Amino acid sequence: MDQADTATFDLEPPTPEQLEDLSADLDGDEKRVLLQHGTEAPFCGVFLDEKRDGVYTCRLCGLPLFVGGTKFESGTGWPSFTQPFVEEHLQYIRDTSYGMVRTEIVCARCGGHQGHVFDDGPPPTGQRYCINSVSLAFTPVGEALPDKLGRGAPEGEVLEG
Repeated sequence: MDQADTATFDLEPPTPEQLEDLSADLDGDEKRVLLQHGTEAPFCGVFLDEKRDGVYTCRLCGLPLFVGGTKFESGTGWPSFTQPFVEEHLQYIRDTSYGMVRTEIVCARCGGHQGHVFDDGPPPTGQRYCINSVSLAFTPVGEALPDKLGRGAPEGEVLEG
């Protein structure tokens, strides 16, 4: 799959039955973060130091959310990205929890909580997508993207560099 094919992913939400099946595959921390809008502890996520080329997908439904080349070291303790895989793959929600005003980001297809986006990132976008590792899965270049909902191409196709 070439990244020029980014507009072809099916964003139709999973059925309640599919969502139940997908959720059954999550461990306790993944459920707390993805389904209950929690946060993992800083500096402990498995993708904090990941540097390979590839695509980060939603841990719950498999939708591509970020490209490895947009990941940067923010020093915050969570994987950070300058921009999404495709803007339409994320939904933005005003979050006023904990006495702050932030922008929460969730997967546009399944609603799984990913993290927050801030306007203090590096060029070219000036944005910092601060993401929980447990909300993500990683597909290295040369491997097939997940097709957790059985939707077919481009899901399930091999990523090319």
